[in-house]
Amino acid sequence: MAQTHEDSVRKLGELIHEVKVAMLTTVEPDGHLRSRPMATQGTDFDGQLWFFTALESGKVDEVQREEHVNVAYSQPDKQIYVSVSGKASVSRDKAKLKELWNPIHKAWFPKGLEDPNLGLLCVDVDRAEYWDAPSAKLVQLFGFVKAVVTGKAYGEEGVEHEKVTL
Repeated sequence: MAQTHEDSVRKLGELIHEVKVAMLTTVEPDGHLRSRPMATQGTDFDGQLWFFTALESGKVDEVQREEHVNVAYSQPDKQIYVSVSGKASVSRDKAKLKELWNPIHKAWFPKGLEDPNLGLLCVDVDRAEYWDAPSAKLVQLFGFVKAVVTGKAYGEEGVEHEKVTL
C-alpha cells in the first residue's frame, strides 16, 4: 500500500529524530563541497531542521554565499539512511534560540544565550529521500541468504524507500 504524502513526511521526521548527528554539506567559495557533523535540534519535524551554530564560522559564510545544502543522516545499526536537500538561512531569533536551548549547549557556547556569536542555522527542506530496512541481525542475515539463493539483489525486499518533496 502506497504511503500518503503526510505519512511520508511523518516517517521522514521519525527517522531524522532517531539519528542524533547529521552531516551538513555546504558549498565552499571555490565550488567544492564541505561536510561537517551537526546535532539536529529535537523538535517535531515540520519541514525545517534547526542547528545551533557559531555565527562566525565557515558554514555560516558558505550558506550566506550559497543557500543550497544537503543534510545526511545515517544510523547503520538500525539501517536508517536519510538525505535531505534544502535552503539554509541564519537566524538570530532570540525566541527560537530560547525555545531550542538546552544547558548541554554550554559545552560549545559557554556564555549561553547571551553569547553574541550564538545563532541558528535553519534548513527549509524541499526534497528528501530515505531508506529504512529491518535492523535485526537475524532479519538481515535471512535477507542476505535469500538474495544468494534466489538471485535477487540483497535489499530489494523489506526496505522502505521513499522520495519526498515538501
